Amino acid sequence: MGHDITVLEFDEKSDLDLSPAWFLDATHSVPPWTPMFAWSWINYCRHGMQWGAQRLQLPTCKGWDWRLKDGGGYLTLLVVEDEEEIRQREAVFRERLLPFIEDYDGLWRNFVDEMLDHYGQLKAFDLDNADNIDLLDHLEQAFRVNRRMWEVHFYMMYLVFGVYILFETICKELLDIDDTDPRFHKLMRGFDNKVFQVDKKLWEFAGEARDTGLADIFLNEKPQAWMTRLGDREAGRRWLARFRSFLEEDGWRANRMSEFCDPTWVEEPALAMVNVKQFLTKGGGFNLEKERETLVRERRQLEEETLARIPSEQREWFEALMKLAQKSSSFSEEHNHYLDLYTHALVRRALLGMGRRLARHGAVDEPEDILFLVPDEVRKAAICPEFFNLRPAVARRRAEWEGWCRKENPPFISTITMDEAVKIMMRSKDPVVLKVVVGSLPVPRTDLKADLYGISGSPGVTEGPARVVMSDQDLNDLREGEIMVAPSTYPSWTPVFSLLKGVVVDRGASLSHAAIVGREYGIPVVMNVFDGSKKIKTGQRIRVDGDLGLVFILDGGREN
Repeated sequence: MGHDITVLEFDEKSDLDLSPAWFLDATHSVPPWTPMFAWSWINYCRHGMQWGAQRLQLPTCKGWDWRLKDGGGYLTLLVVEDEEEIRQREAVFRERLLPFIEDYDGLWRNFVDEMLDHYGQLKAFDLDNADNIDLLDHLEQAFRVNRRMWEVHFYMMYLVFGVYILFETICKELLDIDDTDPRFHKLMRGFDNKVFQVDKKLWEFAGEARDTGLADIFLNEKPQAWMTRLGDREAGRRWLARFRSFLEEDGWRANRMSEFCDPTWVEEPALAMVNVKQFLTKGGGFNLEKERETLVRERRQLEEETLARIPSEQREWFEALMKLAQKSSSFSEEHNHYLDLYTHALVRRALLGMGRRLARHGAVDEPEDILFLVPDEVRKAAICPEFFNLRPAVARRRAEWEGWCRKENPPFISTITMDEAVKIMMRSKDPVVLKVVVGSLPVPRTDLKADLYGISGSPGVTEGPARVVMSDQDLNDLREGEIMVAPSTYPSWTPVFSLLKGVVVDRGASLSHAAIVGREYGIPVVMNVFDGSKKIKTGQRIRVDGDLGLVFILDGGREN
């Protein structure tokens, strides 16, 4: 990548002097980011992490630093080493934790309302009829909203996940369980959130399609034909009108959360209709609400049993922490809807509006060429685009990006060993590292003779055919009863979990998407197997042990 993209481009000499270990964020930057999104993430996500950590005074970490290398995001942790500084920060952190403990729901609701107000202003802007100056101002406003989103994102995430870690610590002391234990998982599931409410609406749309004779369109036609076929029928037109209304409220998301290059559900409704098809595939006997009611009953029973085991003098504090820790799963999913997905969708909308203006005046060839520029180049041409030719920059960056996509970024850039680097990460006690990005590392038990060793993300044991899913384009191939194997999973994939018997992911922790949704759908999940998506082939029969964190390949592997 050229130095004209961002001053935060990775420089081996200076950056390895700053930190001996940099980790690739494979969850978000594989495949490599386009230049505009790379600029956005490296600048704004980096800002939000440090802003949140410092606002809260996290005792042992001041957030993350980020660099960009060949479209990949690399991170390191800003660890607090001085013991006196740690003590001072702990005192402030405890004070700033109190409002959260007293009123989590109110705090989160205020942030959601703030962001929805920002989004309403962005959605109301007339992109195509604004003059060039106002259009540029709108794009700048979208960038400011993006920056604010990351501040809210990590302020809340550090609070919620910090309490989760505190609750896990007490569970280790009093119950001898941690968050890889199936009993812990069951305490954390059975909670509603906005993502599951969106899933429920999609499920209801599937039921309506079945009741009005439209199911054959989704089950028998290709996705490219759905809009046309629905438009050919009166019932289809009514269904489609209601569906578009739903999307205007809840369809501001793309299938890849961390990019601007994918179309949103609002732009291409068929992307959301794939989930309608998945629910139709389950058949009329499948009831999403009843499935979730079962999990709620199991959790409540386990809560009573668990509290009975806690010494009476500690029970009230334990219960208060448990209730807050239980917010972590719903927050983890809700923040994706209200923050990352929504914001990125509206920044994309603003970028494409500007891209259309630049293309109209000949500064670029196509609206989406703007994704291969960076903000200063857009600013240069935005007001008087007819005087500027941005095509050479677009062509150069597109060629670089295509080259990045043909190779893999190294997972780790370091002057120390992986074990030493992991110790630094653990010393940071950063909740996002511990519970979302890295998690617990598997400990192979050769006596169990598994083919892959991971950690438990959701309890249970199952067998079935594997389906390797490398991107959202593969989701339409999933069949009921399969076990999904993927590098990671994303919020837009949530409805397909209703089809699955289990999930295996290369990377993940107890508060990552696959683990949370697997628990809510009651299916086994094994995480941190590292290379499952490479070792397992579609069609192979596998056994997933979500209690022990093991995967056995039964076809062409060792039969156990």
